[in-house]
Amino acid sequence: MTKEINNEPFVIKTKTLIDELKAVCASYGLGNDGNEFKIISQIFLYKFLNDKFAYEVKQVKPELAEVEHWEKELANIPDTEYQMLRYQMSDSTAFLLPHQLIPNLFERQNEPDFAKTVDDTLMDIAATNNDLFAVKTEDGQKIRLFDRITDFVSSKRDAFAKALFNKLVIFNFENIMGEGFDFFSTIFEYLIKDYNSDAGGKYAEYYTPHAVSKIIANILVPEPVSNKTIYDPSAGSGTLLMNLAHAIGNDRCTVYSQDISQKSSNLLRLNLVLNNLVHSIENVIQGNTMTDPYHKKDGKLRQFDYIVSNPPFKLDFSDDVENLKKKENKDRFFAGVPNVPPKKKESMSIYTLFLQHIIHSLNATGKAAIVVPTGFITKKSGIEKRILQRIIDEKMLAGVVSMPSNIFATTGTNVSIVFLDKENKDDVVLIDASNLGTTIKEDGKNQKTLLSVVEEDQIIETFTNKTEVEDFSVIVKYDDIKAKNFSLGAGQYFEVKIEYVDITAEEFDAKLKGFERNLEELFSESSRLEGKIKNAIANLNYE
Repeated sequence: MTKEINNEPFVIKTKTLIDELKAVCASYGLGNDGNEFKIISQIFLYKFLNDKFAYEVKQVKPELAEVEHWEKELANIPDTEYQMLRYQMSDSTAFLLPHQLIPNLFERQNEPDFAKTVDDTLMDIAATNNDLFAVKTEDGQKIRLFDRITDFVSSKRDAFAKALFNKLVIFNFENIMGEGFDFFSTIFEYLIKDYNSDAGGKYAEYYTPHAVSKIIANILVPEPVSNKTIYDPSAGSGTLLMNLAHAIGNDRCTVYSQDISQKSSNLLRLNLVLNNLVHSIENVIQGNTMTDPYHKKDGKLRQFDYIVSNPPFKLDFSDDVENLKKKENKDRFFAGVPNVPPKKKESMSIYTLFLQHIIHSLNATGKAAIVVPTGFITKKSGIEKRILQRIIDEKMLAGVVSMPSNIFATTGTNVSIVFLDKENKDDVVLIDASNLGTTIKEDGKNQKTLLSVVEEDQIIETFTNKTEVEDFSVIVKYDDIKAKNFSLGAGQYFEVKIEYVDITAEEFDAKLKGFERNLEELFSESSRLEGKIKNAIANLNYE
């Protein structure tokens, strides 16, 4: 019987470490500064890589685990033997030299130019491990693992570096290196909660709620699979991808992604490191998926087993319209490119491009789940209607789940999840989950709807088992959808029920006479009011 480990103390300690690092940044004038995100995420990543290296090297050399100052013992290993460690440890582990380890750097904090020593160390680690950890841009440039983090403070750089290291030595990740996704997803969410929002910027990054990610992953992967490719063309920080990878198994899938934001791509890299998916970092691309899709095979856009996406709904892509309309994009954007609104360019319905790109990028047995504005599923014309017609005509729709309002606290737009399955030739599941959930106020401002675990499981099980539940779910045929002009709103298919009550002839006569009495009273009251109004008009005088 496996002993269950209580992770809560580790979660609390890790969150405390993150808070302490943020406090250091605030003390040196970087609170809410744009560079604070880079410092926190990179120094946290360095800490994680350091402790994972320590964990791995002690697996290879168990005797080091018995020594209090193991890092000093490690430094005594001959160079040739030390280099061999690289090939004995996990492929996903950053290779560090003894002087690059946190305990050894901590002991040097009183040396002159300590900030420079720290920055040089991070640069060396990034260079040594560049092939494993570098994120690429669409034109092939590599985004290195670390910046010179003390350069972000304008003064007292040595003191700043010392303050950071005084926090890093307090807590050790080694004991939780064997833990899985559920632990690290909690840590990741806490780490980025102040940095991944919709505040400002042309390309706002939204954090996909846990409920949405869980529902998507469990519906897409109801049973074990292996050797699968998974893709997100608007990956953000990778919440959807991580949940899907966890459902499949980190060692049974390869992650591919693209996102226009460098910040999001760096966050996704961190997410992959935390969740033992380092082998997929080479497939993380920072670039514009619509204008320059990166992932190709044999000269054509690559097609994938699974695609998940929570794309931006509306964005100003007016500068790219002519490029998107080029001949080479005709097959990909089969339903057309959305028009640019004459007054509000930022309200261009960009999500329709992502939808078409996803449909084009599914392989012959592919499955997908896309978050869309709920208005899409009942659209009667235009690009949306042509997309709906395509997925129905080609019988690739598995179903739709319409979520409660405010499932995203950052936007008032109601959302639905469209599930595609190239192998689904059977009936379609339509679920109206809009009445589920509990509404709370987040940070005292935005309203947010939270689903309970029971409600999440209800949606997943209803969809997977194709169960009809009154006023909640309905199973429809493709021909039924065509008859409803391609509408995917569950409510339009719910059966309208009329309740009939059996009564005797005497009860019927009594009810009828009661109605007649009520009508006579109403007519009498109407006549009385009519007389009063006429008298009032007759008594009006001109003054």
